[in-house]
Amino acid sequence: MRRLVLLPLLFAAHPAFAADPEIVVTGTGLAPAAGDAAYDVVTIDRTRIAQSASGRLEDILRDASGFAQYRRSDARSAHPTSQGATLRGLGGNASSRALVLLDGVPQTDPFGGWVSWAAYDATRLGYARVTRGGGSGVYGPGALAGTIELSSAGPNDLDPIWADFAYGSRNSVDADAGVSGRLGGGFASLSGSYARGDGFVPIIRQDRGPVDRAAPYEQYSFAGRAVVPVSPDTELQVNGLVFRDTRDRGTDFTDNATTGADASVRLVGKGHWGWEALAWLQTRAFSSQFASVNAARTTVTQSLDQYSVPATGIGGRFEIRPPIGTGIELRLGADWRRTNGETKELYTFVAGAPTRRRNAGGTTYDSGAFAELSVMPGDTLTLTGGARIDRWAIDNGFLHENTLATGAVLTNANFADRHGWRPTGRVGIAWKPMGSVTLRSAAYLGWRLPTLNELYRPFRAGADATAANAALKPERMKGVEAGADYSPISTVRFGATLFWNKLEDAIGNVTLGTGPGTFPGVGFVAAGGVYRERLNLDAIRSRGIELDGHVSYGQWSVDASYAYVDARVRASGIAAPLDGLRPAQTPKSQASATLGWARPLGPSAALTLRYVANQYEDDQNSRTLKNAVTLDAVVNVPLRHDFSLQLRGENVTNTRVDATISGANLIERATPRTLWIGFRYGMR
Repeated sequence: MRRLVLLPLLFAAHPAFAADPEIVVTGTGLAPAAGDAAYDVVTIDRTRIAQSASGRLEDILRDASGFAQYRRSDARSAHPTSQGATLRGLGGNASSRALVLLDGVPQTDPFGGWVSWAAYDATRLGYARVTRGGGSGVYGPGALAGTIELSSAGPNDLDPIWADFAYGSRNSVDADAGVSGRLGGGFASLSGSYARGDGFVPIIRQDRGPVDRAAPYEQYSFAGRAVVPVSPDTELQVNGLVFRDTRDRGTDFTDNATTGADASVRLVGKGHWGWEALAWLQTRAFSSQFASVNAARTTVTQSLDQYSVPATGIGGRFEIRPPIGTGIELRLGADWRRTNGETKELYTFVAGAPTRRRNAGGTTYDSGAFAELSVMPGDTLTLTGGARIDRWAIDNGFLHENTLATGAVLTNANFADRHGWRPTGRVGIAWKPMGSVTLRSAAYLGWRLPTLNELYRPFRAGADATAANAALKPERMKGVEAGADYSPISTVRFGATLFWNKLEDAIGNVTLGTGPGTFPGVGFVAAGGVYRERLNLDAIRSRGIELDGHVSYGQWSVDASYAYVDARVRASGIAAPLDGLRPAQTPKSQASATLGWARPLGPSAALTLRYVANQYEDDQNSRTLKNAVTLDAVVNVPLRHDFSLQLRGENVTNTRVDATISGANLIERATPRTLWIGFRYGMR
């Protein structure tokens, strides 16, 4: 990463890249497509990002109601493998069904499909743009539930020098600092962030035993970015990121850690011919321990040591927008991705020592080409349509298990390579019958390849065990929506969208038995434990409504969002008992509302109220996570010499937010009340 960050400095020093007062660099990609007017889009700007009490990106994204992770916890306490992103009730497992991008680069873990939220310092972002609804083929597969586009902060967003430090409940520290400035005709930034805390006890009070304790966390990241002009209408963008995230789950033998390094290079041409070329590399190293706790919670023993999960993702993308006429926009392009990963584990512990070893992993490929055409025959009508074709492959899959004492082979499975083609597409229309009203409608197809984790790795969570399935088919989603936007003036916006989605061959963790007993693919499951296998369900059908609004008047603003989702499983065969049930971890209703007040260059304050309805922990809808209402508060008071005082409160009412329920009916909670006091320095 260090070389990538320094590369633009060499370019800036070369005479060919001398500063030109007419050149304006932005650090962004190509402008949003004209056809986006036909889709349900929510933009969370930098001002709103700064109003977050937690400062956590995964919390900020809940401003777009319907956004969800598999667990209600954030990245300070949830297990990293439970932190996939989804929208519109298309959940049911922990892999992401929304496509998350940072400056055009996919952000899901190459091995497991979850998102390492701790890597993202929200102060580095310019905005987050959430498109609900699938089929965004211009960015590649994976956008089943929608697309979440994160854009790094530009030259006008960052102070030349900034530093934040906050101290909070449970001996918590939250800090970040950075520098930014002009670089010849471009700009560059370097920043770092750090967070730690003693944590809280995840198990609720009435279920705790002597083995339960607070779960500490420590996280840090460093990022470098440089943008330089290479011609009057072309800029080179180089990004680098390294991070580490460590935490445990509140008992001995539950440590986990994620280390990552990302690098990307993007050339953006913003002239008569718009074009963009992007190449990126991701590396991940993950490890996690798992424990078994007796019913009285008086003893804890190690049950699994997932000591190494190396994974790599590499890819590239090219898009061009040729000028073909007034009121017409054509997007053409292609992309390619490769993911490779392997899990290395020790399991079946006897007297505190492992007796068996497991290795499992493989490689996936995808290459595709897309075309999207938008036509604006007048100021009131936008027609858009796009198509994409992908060639996918799953290669070199394996699952090897052996005993440590003798080396005897227990499992020696080398799975057949698979490949295929997937067409996808979307069409939409936006019509303005009057200047303040836009009516829109869209239909789309999307798809997702199973992750290496879903295909090859069996896993345990407490007493529950889930078998992998190397025969999983790609998921395929189809949907339609219709909506209206009303904006009589720039400070007032309202939107409403009705949608119907069907996710075919949805990958779910399907309950097939209960312990005690020995089950294929996982071995022995103790009493109170549940045996599951990853299977392709017939479908998940999801329909509902989304409402969004923004009003600002003088120093006051209100942002609100609500989503109602009726999601149901369609299943047959051995999964037939799930037919008609709701997918696991899918609430019917979510809502968010923020009241903000700010004086120009003066004090500011914000209150955020969030609601999440009941949801089921499990696929059989037998364990219910209760609904919850939380209140966050932020106050910022400027002091002298570019300093400001910050007071923040997360969940200030200390509402219990259920995060998970185990097979033994033990309840874990998400973040309790957390109060912060901090200072910020920002050179103006």
